[in-house]
Amino acid sequence: MASLSSPEKKPSFNASTPTGGNPLEVDVNAQYTGYEWNYTYLITCAFVVWPILPGIGLLYGGLARRASALSLLFQSFLVGAVPDRGALHRRLANFGLRNVMAAPSPGNPAIPEIVFCFYQLLFCACTVQIVVGGAFERGRIIPSLVFGFWWATVVYCPIACWTWNANGWLYKLPSLDFAGGGPVHIASGWSALAYALEEPEDQSHGKPHNTTLVFLGTVLIWFGWFGFNGGSALNASIRSMVAVFNTNTAASTGVLGWVLVDYFKHKRRFTVVGACEGAIAGLVGITPAAGYVSLWLAAVIGLVTGVVCCLLENINDWLRIDEGLDVFKLHGVGGMVGAFLTGIFADQSISALDGATLAKGAINGEGIQVGRQFAEITAISAYSFLVSCALLLIMKYIPGLHLRISEEAEDNGLDLDHFFDEQIGDWTLFHPSSRGINRHMQPETVLGRSPAHASSSSDIVAQDKASREKA
Repeated sequence: MASLSSPEKKPSFNASTPTGGNPLEVDVNAQYTGYEWNYTYLITCAFVVWPILPGIGLLYGGLARRASALSLLFQSFLVGAVPDRGALHRRLANFGLRNVMAAPSPGNPAIPEIVFCFYQLLFCACTVQIVVGGAFERGRIIPSLVFGFWWATVVYCPIACWTWNANGWLYKLPSLDFAGGGPVHIASGWSALAYALEEPEDQSHGKPHNTTLVFLGTVLIWFGWFGFNGGSALNASIRSMVAVFNTNTAASTGVLGWVLVDYFKHKRRFTVVGACEGAIAGLVGITPAAGYVSLWLAAVIGLVTGVVCCLLENINDWLRIDEGLDVFKLHGVGGMVGAFLTGIFADQSISALDGATLAKGAINGEGIQVGRQFAEITAISAYSFLVSCALLLIMKYIPGLHLRISEEAEDNGLDLDHFFDEQIGDWTLFHPSSRGINRHMQPETVLGRSPAHASSSSDIVAQDKASREKA
């Protein structure tokens, strides 16, 4: 199919000037004359993607106990500095952003490499943040960041290359993955499962401590996903606009699917956390399909993914893991469901909206595409899980990089272990060393409850009230 027309000749990469030209001698912007709208659109999408990072931190902080929430928020900022920038580009010669500036990018020659790099960097950072959620309330921050760096280098980048690089074997197969169902969701889900299995369950961490944080985090993630999927065509075509519409549609039906299952499972009652998880399930499911399917089929993908993930509510119990942030359930399972449905519902009339791509699914008579999607799911699942297990095992025996905090620190929460003068909320009810509490007071004397098991002030007050009523 013919490419989109443009008023000027399309830029092309010149190996003799890997940076795109010397700005002291030539105008490096001139080669993009008539194409400025493409990279302006993509950099705007990158700005929209960035709030996903603090959004994940807020989501994780709300799902965890109050005593560990600050650590998960803090980690969401640190993780942006972790991904290996160099491996995201053409070759090892670009490691550390070497020669990455004004040259046409491998994703779209109408986009400068520096813009393409920034956009893809945020994908990697978001994925690492999802993965380290597998540590839940047991992982030490510094080892988690070290793991995140090496995971980005030896797991994410190779899988991204398989999927999106013109020489990648999944790209040539071809498997269909518009915005990262494999590299982002399937890989992070299986890797988080490896993380949870490496540090198996030994205690329950209870219910989410702050539903408001969960809701706010989900709002930021939903908003950021417009840029995540909307920019993945790497141009400002009608196909990109359809991807944005599909993203919102699938998230909405994901909420409906999860809420409906909850409604019947819990005697006509709802949960806000369930609705938020349904939105994320819908976003995960539509990620590989956003630029390939029609609007109504996007609704089906979101609904099915939400229902499937909700029905697996007890998967952590079945696997005997304490993966309280539901990374494997939402991203691993949701990503596999989305990738599989992409093979069925991909429509060439939608992919052709960018003026260049023809991608057929089973509904176009290309039934073999379902098998190709299954090959992608199998390869990415196996590779990400096994390599993550190997990384975690190696780190376990390196002095100073053991993953798990002490049992006492886990009982008291990550925040008291990692921060010297910061907590979320009023800790005078929870810990005898906090301001205003006698340091010699025994923990058991604080409203009759040990801080090791306290998750919120309302729980303590309710228990105290019950004990007084019995008396």
